[in-house]
Amino acid sequence: MRYINSILTIVFALCLSMNICSVAQGETITVYTALENEQIRPLIDNFEKSNPGIKVDIVRDSTGVITARFLAEAENPRADVLWQLAATSLLLAQERGMIEPYAPRDLASIKPLFRDPSNPPAWVGGNAWMTAFAINLPELESRNLQSPRSFDDLLNPAYRGLIVMSNPASSGTGFLTVSAILQMRGEVAGWAYLEKLHANIASYEHSGSKPAKMAAAGEAVIAISFCYASLQQLRRGAPIEVVFPREGSGWELEATALVKRSSIKPAARTFVDWASGRDAVDIYGRAYGVVSRDDVKPDDQGYPSEPLKQMAPNDLQWAAANRERILAEWTRRFASGN
Repeated sequence: MRYINSILTIVFALCLSMNICSVAQGETITVYTALENEQIRPLIDNFEKSNPGIKVDIVRDSTGVITARFLAEAENPRADVLWQLAATSLLLAQERGMIEPYAPRDLASIKPLFRDPSNPPAWVGGNAWMTAFAINLPELESRNLQSPRSFDDLLNPAYRGLIVMSNPASSGTGFLTVSAILQMRGEVAGWAYLEKLHANIASYEHSGSKPAKMAAAGEAVIAISFCYASLQQLRRGAPIEVVFPREGSGWELEATALVKRSSIKPAARTFVDWASGRDAVDIYGRAYGVVSRDDVKPDDQGYPSEPLKQMAPNDLQWAAANRERILAEWTRRFASGN
């Protein structure tokens, strides 16, 4: 009898396990992200290959837009996972109690820089991205101008009306650039710098990648954009030069978090496990030269020889805590000129 009871216990446990798995495999999860459209498909293909049956509904927009949408849904969150969103956005959500702390399966493989230090962490990063200039060489040469090598060089009056930049109110790239300037120079000198830069700006674009695309198409001469978008255009044959500013680049982490809900789907945890796993980080590394795992070698072609040293000092907690104030001040000063 004891033997039969043991067998029944094992069978019951197996059935329960299979039932849980079948629930996870049959679920649909909603995932909010700010990844570029062309990055999403190979990643989701990889997830679905290893997790057949889980359906992923992607809601994608620029960092500022997707962050505002998620925060506005605080009373009734619609997302199950925030995926590869700026860490400063996740810090805001964490502060408002909208994140469910969770230790993904491969947490031990994640470098300390790329995770919330709490245990369990509120968020875990996959990669870092940083400011770069995309410069259309034929357009620059036709004006007999030299390429800027630094943020200070961008103040050259000869560049008036030739520069496009991401709008920090809607773009994570725009915000990390403004945040870096304020942190590197101090707020008084930083705002004074941005006032001078504004005189040379032709437009502020509501996307981190659009300025680089405009430079590649000859619609702008100099773009303050981000590394991935700029290097992608260069690799596609655009007549541009990609410059990482001499003073250092503003940067941000792309990270993933589990949304706090009354009932958290097993499939959402499965997705978060995968998002910091080796397969996913390997795909992030095809676009970014700095990733969260030592066991992944990123494609750092076109990056500085030591990408981590290119990243300017950046207090993500300060950036998150002061985000609304910075954006309000930036809007007051510059939005009318967009």
